[in-house]
Amino acid sequence: MEIRVLRYFLEVARENSITHAAERLHISQPTLSKQLKDLENELGKKLFIRGNYNIRLTDEGMLLRKRAEDILDMVDKTTAEFHSLGDINGGDIHIGCAESANIKYLARCIKAIQAQYPNIRVHLYSGDTNDLEERLERGLLDLSVIAQAVDLSKYNYLELPESDIWGVVMRKDAALAQKEAVCIEDLLDLPLIVSRQGIREDIPRLFGEKIDALNITATLNLAYNGSVLVREGLGYVLTFDKLVDTSEESELCFRPLIPKLKTQLYVIWKKYQVFTPAAELLLREMKTQYGISV
Repeated sequence: MEIRVLRYFLEVARENSITHAAERLHISQPTLSKQLKDLENELGKKLFIRGNYNIRLTDEGMLLRKRAEDILDMVDKTTAEFHSLGDINGGDIHIGCAESANIKYLARCIKAIQAQYPNIRVHLYSGDTNDLEERLERGLLDLSVIAQAVDLSKYNYLELPESDIWGVVMRKDAALAQKEAVCIEDLLDLPLIVSRQGIREDIPRLFGEKIDALNITATLNLAYNGSVLVREGLGYVLTFDKLVDTSEESELCFRPLIPKLKTQLYVIWKKYQVFTPAAELLLREMKTQYGISV
């Protein structure tokens, strides 16, 4: 299976048309059709369902599309890394980020190195801890910022200076908004909107034996989308502070939990990882700003 052919396959999958894909790839339509047919023969599976005006992927084609995207991401990242070796003038840094206002500490370090090396580019990927660790293990990320205890058998880490405070985002006209803080019992009968990572890890820690009494009506992975649901009266988002607009002009407010609950953020990277010069610069800046790594 050739990298070039995988690029052809992805272009066709994105365009839903061999004709349009061939134009974008600057090759003839018969040549592209033959490459795709050879790929199907090599894999022993039909990848496309061909119609009169367009084509669509089979189940096998959709699986290959996901694998091809991952493979080509890795190829492109590896190529860029080798091109940047020994070249401190620029380069790309790939960082996974949990959703947190304390990403500001990462941003400050990025700003510091880009002031010296303006050709350094940073690519952020948002996701929950499982997703970020998976991409880190596959080499698609240089560093990840996670909101979870670190697996010390696999990663080195830096601890960011501030913790995230847990609470509830609600409409200002909600009865619960009259309180300065809310306790677990206040939430048991309310429609709750929570993160998918929270269901696996944080919610059991928060609610303990009372977890079965919760009324979880929606899950998400971005707090902003949850805030839209709250504004429309669909429930209460259990989340970190400072992720959505709760200013005076907003219809929403944030109320912290009592007793106070915090989650620490960590920057992690694989043990024995070899960094590109650009990623090494960022890590060195973070160590200088926030302490020695473990």
